[in-house]
Amino acid sequence: MAIVLGPNQYGKAENRVVRIVRDTPRHEIHDLNVSTALRGDFAAAHTDGDQSRVLPTDTQKNTAFAFAKKHGVTSPEDYALALARRLVEATPAATGAAVLVEQYAWDRIMVDGTGHDHAFVRRGGEVRTTEVDLSAEAAHVTSGLKDLVVLKSTGSEFKGFLRDDYTTLPEADDRILATSLTARWRYADRGRVDWNSAYDDVRALLLATFATTYSRALQETLYAMGRTVLEAHGEIAEIAFTAPNKHHFLVDLAPFGLDNPGEVFIAADRPYGLIEATVTRDDDA
Repeated sequence: MAIVLGPNQYGKAENRVVRIVRDTPRHEIHDLNVSTALRGDFAAAHTDGDQSRVLPTDTQKNTAFAFAKKHGVTSPEDYALALARRLVEATPAATGAAVLVEQYAWDRIMVDGTGHDHAFVRRGGEVRTTEVDLSAEAAHVTSGLKDLVVLKSTGSEFKGFLRDDYTTLPEADDRILATSLTARWRYADRGRVDWNSAYDDVRALLLATFATTYSRALQETLYAMGRTVLEAHGEIAEIAFTAPNKHHFLVDLAPFGLDNPGEVFIAADRPYGLIEATVTRDDDA
């Protein structure tokens, strides 16, 4: 039986690229975490130690920084596409590139009711994500967000579930529903996309649907969120969710002579239910 090299790629992970736009007195900040990878005919590097076809990972790192200046960062999607194209052009043996970008948000520090021109405070919460996969045939763009922590204090139930000898969970007619959401949506047609506007609108739709949908399960809420996004954005082919159920359990205050009509909870970080789902289009329907 022959031993051969299987699929492989290599790159530079987590380049922390911060681009300050200072062409006016009112500065802008783009804070990125950039990972790059090249795939192609690099077998000799593995089998013979021959690096003649390998663009060093250090060069990939340098390109990520250089393109933050040379190309700019109008959106993480646009930047990632430009960076992927450059890396493939610079590496004749490469058949494709993958670029993953996380963007961290900053807000202007408020001074006398006005956002300061060049002082910022890092915003907690979600991270914007972009993944570009470039090949000779196409460039595939998947945008998204992660660590979007949301909670609704009512409008959610969980009952009618399967029971067996080990089931102890009581049914809930009114419960807290909370999750730290990861969502990734894949574009079918990237030719006419305003990346920033699309991101803002998808995020707003996810939040509004979460808030206004009566939930009989987190699964139902995720499907409603995905359906709303696909109905509003024909350029998006599918949206995938990962949602840990951030459980909140009612605390028994009776030993202290106190009632607790759904007011005091313990937030349990583990173990937790993990719900994953993809909402997609059925072209045959």
